[in-house]
Amino acid sequence: MATSALLVASLAACTTTGKATPPAPTTESHPPSGPVPAGLERFYGQSLTWADCAPYATSEDARSAFQAKDIQCARLTVPLDYAKPAGDTVTLGLLRHKATDAGARIGSLVVNPGGPGASGMVAAAGLIKPATGTGLAKRFDLVGFDPRGIGASRPAIHCLTDAERDADRADDSETDGSPAGVQKQEAQEKDFAAKCAQRTEDGTAMLANVGTRDVVKDLDVLRSVLGDEKLTYLGYSYGTRIGSAYAEAFPKNVRAMILDGAVDPDQDAVESLVAQGQGFGTAFTQFAQWCAAQQDCALGRDAAGAVKAFQDLVRPLIDFPVPVGDGRKLSYEDATTGVIQALYQESLWDTLNTGLNELKRQRGATLEKLADIYNERDSDGRYGTTQDAFTAIRCVDDPRVTDPAVILKAQQEYVKVAPFLDDGRPASAARDACAFWPVPNTSEPHVPNVEGLAKTLVISTTNDPATPYQAGVNLAKGLKGALLTFEGTQHTVFLQGVKCVDQAGVDYLVDGTVPPEGTRCSGQ
Repeated sequence: MATSALLVASLAACTTTGKATPPAPTTESHPPSGPVPAGLERFYGQSLTWADCAPYATSEDARSAFQAKDIQCARLTVPLDYAKPAGDTVTLGLLRHKATDAGARIGSLVVNPGGPGASGMVAAAGLIKPATGTGLAKRFDLVGFDPRGIGASRPAIHCLTDAERDADRADDSETDGSPAGVQKQEAQEKDFAAKCAQRTEDGTAMLANVGTRDVVKDLDVLRSVLGDEKLTYLGYSYGTRIGSAYAEAFPKNVRAMILDGAVDPDQDAVESLVAQGQGFGTAFTQFAQWCAAQQDCALGRDAAGAVKAFQDLVRPLIDFPVPVGDGRKLSYEDATTGVIQALYQESLWDTLNTGLNELKRQRGATLEKLADIYNERDSDGRYGTTQDAFTAIRCVDDPRVTDPAVILKAQQEYVKVAPFLDDGRPASAARDACAFWPVPNTSEPHVPNVEGLAKTLVISTTNDPATPYQAGVNLAKGLKGALLTFEGTQHTVFLQGVKCVDQAGVDYLVDGTVPPEGTRCSGQ
């Protein structure tokens, strides 16, 4: 959920005219760098063969992103289960843009955009242009990786077919909080969990080892194989959880780490849901105030009445979805998903207003397209795997929530802090797929123990809709790192054109200089 804005910005940045000439394959080897855990020597010292990225594309987004110039891709092999390093293995997709000034090269900058479930390869390709503009591309190899089970990595997490995903989006049964409605929702969630185990290669063995616990071990293997004694890392959104977990597991292996759009390290699934709801509620308020100043505001010229105007507009979709062509209809779920997608960044607010004005005329194409972007549905009706991976990873990263009273309270609190998402019907106490997950969780939220960690830099945005500002404050405190505040309404900000933020981040990554305590940035 928390990566869409970055992904959209990245794809726009990386698209090129004409296809780049594929690079000739090259094999590189380095002796293991830094400490090597016992039994993992063959992984830490493996060779990588860098070649054309086109065969790694698994989606329309990836095909577009991988047309960027001067990129190479490779596969990294890691244990499926680190407790059994001699057993089965999985592979991770890697993308690299080499430093353009070999004499000034510092090392690799490894990127993860979060999700969980988003492609680090696609994100890294999209960051080439801004990294070039800020000078980072001269000093660092820009490296993106698809975490285990995601994107080009193999095997990939797979739960629903394209047709099943379309049907799920069209079904608004989650608005039915009656006993029969709860029973139906839970049957669907249980079926989803079973399909994930059935359709993912290696089944429960794979699902048991896709969490952040294992990703950080993969990240340390990657650090060594790239020839870096210490890791330089850029994590966005849920990528901050990977970063903080790596900092705890390998504190002395960190050179520098920027964590932007932080996930609170000590917040459980219920607390995170409510906090995120508050973030989107605040972003909707900001949108409503902007919209009220526009002559054609779909919600009227009085921002105070925007929530009711929005509810009056979208609630009828529960019973009367709007046709959008190709046999599809705009459901209530898709309408609200499209709105959430647009709230990730102010640049989409005009598009959102257009979509809401269309809905007033019983047209839903724009909101449906926004929902398609969020769900990674391409023009041919095919889906990426992000949503499947999102659920699978969250189900092993957090303890499951099974108490109906706790679930009901969370849903009620959610619509209090995000009233625009109140569907007007009794809240549901239905358990989600994680309650029926076939394997136990392997992690749980906590303040990390990071003794010996180098100074980190956390960037937090005051009106971040997906990862509220206080989460960044808490993460910086937990890591004993520096905090950089950006005053704005968007999700993540580094390398997105805000000069104050970009300069502070570049200075830190290049020479370790953190901004003075209390530093705040605004504007562009």
